[in-house]
Amino acid sequence: MTKRFPLLVFDWDGTLMDSPALIVSSIERSCVDMGLSVPAEQDSRYIIGLGFKDSLLHLVPTLAEQDYPQFAERYRHHFLTRDHDIPLFSGVETMLEELGSAGYFLAVATGKSRVGLDRSLEQTGLAKHFHVTRCADESFAKPNPAMLFDVMHSLGMSAEQTLMIGDTSHDLNMARNAGVAAVAITHGAHGADELAALAPLACVDSIASLQTWLTQNG
Repeated sequence: MTKRFPLLVFDWDGTLMDSPALIVSSIERSCVDMGLSVPAEQDSRYIIGLGFKDSLLHLVPTLAEQDYPQFAERYRHHFLTRDHDIPLFSGVETMLEELGSAGYFLAVATGKSRVGLDRSLEQTGLAKHFHVTRCADESFAKPNPAMLFDVMHSLGMSAEQTLMIGDTSHDLNMARNAGVAAVAITHGAHGADELAALAPLACVDSIASLQTWLTQNG
């Protein structure tokens, strides 16, 4: 049967991996280390998925650019001490196995660095499921559509054949900017109301619900 969306592109943090709480905690601890005001949790959750510089401009606008490397070092320190314990959302591996067996092309477009994504793919054993992965530090950060364009080009797919799946407004706006349809999953960084306001094809609340939607509509 012809697939409506033969290419499925997933965000990583907050979509496949249940990492938002650790990201927020690592941001907060980094701010304390550097004597900065700790941002509200909602603000820290908002930047998940953005590139590093854009995140700092939003969270700590008074931080001098020359101090960005120090902030990055502190963030990595706090994140890496606990990142091996971050779980995948329930059902992720089974879903990817079944989608791959059904003939879908699977990809990742993430605000993570290449080093960070490769570490997560190795730790989870999920690398084998993805045909292409793209990271913010080797392209342009969300909501710029460059990562999606790169993924589509590498697999010979059009925007009409592609579906973006993510948990933030940055994912949905990247999809919109690329002319790509999107599905929002609400178990991650951004709230259901914020995601629904961007009019994705669907808002689902779990991997199980996502897999059901893809089976019926993908």
